Amino acid sequence: MDAAKPAAPAGSQTLSRGIRVLEVLADADRNLTIDEVAAALGVHRSVAYRLVRTLEEHTLVTRDAAGRLALGTGLAALAAGVARDLQQVALPELTEVANELGMTCLIAVLADNEEAVTLLSAAPRQTMTVVSYRPGHRHPITRGGPGKAILLAMPESSWPVEVPDALRAEVAESRARGYALSHDEVVPSLRSVAVPLTLPGQPPAAIAVIHVSMPRPEAEIAARLTAAARAVSRSYGA
Repeated sequence: MDAAKPAAPAGSQTLSRGIRVLEVLADADRNLTIDEVAAALGVHRSVAYRLVRTLEEHTLVTRDAAGRLALGTGLAALAAGVARDLQQVALPELTEVANELGMTCLIAVLADNEEAVTLLSAAPRQTMTVVSYRPGHRHPITRGGPGKAILLAMPESSWPVEVPDALRAEVAESRARGYALSHDEVVPSLRSVAVPLTLPGQPPAAIAVIHVSMPRPEAEIAARLTAAARAVSRSYGA
């Protein structure tokens, strides 16, 4: 153990592990077993079980018919209060873009200076293929369209320490054209187009669409996202 970094008190460690359970379930593309959650946390199955039982009591975690774990309905009440003003002004715009383009549209924000976290998303009403991208989904800002669009809005001095030269060159190219692209970087088979979203008093953000294919030219999609970003910024008071 690092002598310069004392261990966290037991209470805060338990809280941290409980939050990690929620993050693991949010990032998973399917319901998980207790053993899978324990492995993701690096703890014994009995520890994971106690954490899950507490979260179940607060309806933050639920079980399906097979006993596998998923996020519970209690999170909806918590999520409703997160960036409430931004959600109120942005969701109608995201829904309009999603229905117009036939693609899931989302807003991601910078967290911990290294990750892009999906704040809210909207899926199109009528389309053959709907891509679900739940709020709370996290990935490094060095991967994926939303992450790289966030990088576009940040000075390089604020970037994560280890950004490869190839990514720096890609971001420079993206900045010149005004939007970021990704394919197979966060979720296999998914493509993304994203643009920066600047809001007063908020961390760097991005507005993006994701799909298994691009139904329109990327530049046309980016232009629509840029218009949406401007509309959200105006409504938010920028």
